[in-house]
Amino acid sequence: MKIIKDDTGNILALLKENGPVNEMKYNCVEASFEKHLPQFIVKGDRVDVVVNHVMEDDHYIEWILVDYLDCQVIKHFMPGEECVLNTYYKEGMVAYSYCNKHGLWKNELK
Repeated sequence: MKIIKDDTGNILALLKENGPVNEMKYNCVEASFEKHLPQFIVKGDRVDVVVNHVMEDDHYIEWILVDYLDCQVIKHFMPGEECVLNTYYKEGMVAYSYCNKHGLWKNELK
């Protein structure tokens, strides 16, 4: 799966690619990895995907998306909320988080 930003600033998850696209870059902004990178806490057949980030009015994680290759799960956040997505564990899952100031971040569960 690719995550793209169109010319108007919309962020889109690309499920099928029919031509060239400008994929968003991830993990490339000068910012703390430990405060932006999604972390996995596996609890049996479940997993918490957590981002240890401030959730202030002007600086917060907007969403976490988990990609299983065959399906995706997304959770949106508002300032003041705890930044945790709880879902089923599956080997090889990938998590993305999006900070309104520092962009896209990606981590893979290996």
